[in-house]
Amino acid sequence: MGSRFLIILDTHVLVWLDAGDSRLGRKARRALDRALAREDMAVSAISFWEVERLRRKGRLRMSQPVDSWRRDLLEGGLQEIAVDGELGIRAAALVNLDADPADRLIVATALSAGTLVTADKKILDWDSDLARLDASN
Repeated sequence: MGSRFLIILDTHVLVWLDAGDSRLGRKARRALDRALAREDMAVSAISFWEVERLRRKGRLRMSQPVDSWRRDLLEGGLQEIAVDGELGIRAAALVNLDADPADRLIVATALSAGTLVTADKKILDWDSDLARLDASN
């Protein structure tokens, strides 16, 4: 991941950004636009797994298959950060974060690579040194 500062998108923020969802606040949208222009926007690979699970459960409608959506996003400048053993260990070791495994992996990714943009109150309220931006602002 190197020393580059990245904006890491939580899964729901990725979906909101792509869909032009009004739940994404103006301040967050400006930050994301700047990051994308600099090619400093990334997502954990686990987010695509989450999107496909939500789609299969009928909780998320997609206009195209998730694999082609992913490819389009990556071709548009979004970076994908792989989940590896080191990241998995870091995610499992997070203290006082009551979150599902995918959220833990996303948080661990942000701790390693930059600032997390999320509207998840559990993550926003978590007492830690995680750099974060409230996506609803």
